[in-house]
Amino acid sequence: MIRFLSRFRKDLLANKLFGRYLIYAIGEIVLVVLGIVIALQIDNWNEWRQEREVEQIVLRQLEEDYESNLKQLNQKVEIRKNIIQAALGILQAMDQPEGVARDSLIANLTVLLIDPTFDPIENDMSSTGNLRLITNHKLKRLLSTWSADIVAVREIEQDWSKIIYQQYQPVVTRMGLSRDMANHFTNDLDLEWQLDPTTGFNKVAIGKSTHNTTVSEIIRSEELEGLVSYAITYNSAANLESETLRKRIEEILMLIRSEIHD
Repeated sequence: MIRFLSRFRKDLLANKLFGRYLIYAIGEIVLVVLGIVIALQIDNWNEWRQEREVEQIVLRQLEEDYESNLKQLNQKVEIRKNIIQAALGILQAMDQPEGVARDSLIANLTVLLIDPTFDPIENDMSSTGNLRLITNHKLKRLLSTWSADIVAVREIEQDWSKIIYQQYQPVVTRMGLSRDMANHFTNDLDLEWQLDPTTGFNKVAIGKSTHNTTVSEIIRSEELEGLVSYAITYNSAANLESETLRKRIEEILMLIRSEIHD
């Protein structure tokens, strides 16, 4: 074919058919350009197809990650509800001390030691370059702002965590309640707050304190009353922000699932 075209071109020149030769030359250029364009389109299509295959893999991983995030968030919300209920029980004992059982009071005080920190899986989509693979623009925007969305919850959690370790624990220690609370935490506390409830503490014979701080001494503490009130305030605020975050996760999951092809 190439030899035929070469001979045809030479015949045109030999017969001084320059007009036809010019048309032929232009046609040859057009064919070459058309071939290049078709080759580029094929390459682009192959690249697009490969990217869509990778996108499906990324979407399925994201679905798994955000399902895990939602499960953990729901668990943290329930833990905070338990902390709030325990704190309300302590305040009720302080307001109506008649007939308050010391063991019940210790149990509620122990619940306030739990630090329900939300620690979600974070996918740095921008740094890995995977964000550009997401074709759904709304999903892409939500994924890119995910780190900023969890800031509000984390800030409240960090404030409450500081109160636990810097104020609450020192107060109950000074009151001589640490051993009793440690005993309840290790041996009697419901382990629903753990991510994996099957891995619990081994029972340890800590035993109860011989100091035996009385119910009256516990409920008269103004400092303890203030910290218990903080438990309600901070955990209620964290749960309020968590509800907003829950809606965001559910929206992300809905969009992810709409883009996954079976």
